[in-house]
Amino acid sequence: MFSIGTKLDMYGKVSVELRLGKPEKNMFYYVYMLKSLKDSKRYYIGMTTKLHTRVKKHNSGDCTYTATYKPWQVETTIAFRSKDKAVAFEKYLKSHAGRAFAKKHF
Repeated sequence: MFSIGTKLDMYGKVSVELRLGKPEKNMFYYVYMLKSLKDSKRYYIGMTTKLHTRVKKHNSGDCTYTATYKPWQVETTIAFRSKDKAVAFEKYLKSHAGRAFAKKHF
């Protein structure tokens, strides 16, 4: 078996790494990008282990930050086995360089 992950260096560059062997857990951590259907210029980036449930919360208005621009649709989702890597990638996407990366690639 193998798994693919990403690595964020101290300069904010993301590299992909291939790991051989069994994954540590069966749980995935999802970094997701939502796009507002109300205002197509509005995006939201977050992380969760239960993507479907989290998107429902965004669309029901339970999340203060996203309630104004609901409904939302999933634009991009990336699954990680490592929570630390998911947190680092989410933080990167929320940075200036990460927003430019997302705009270009997603």
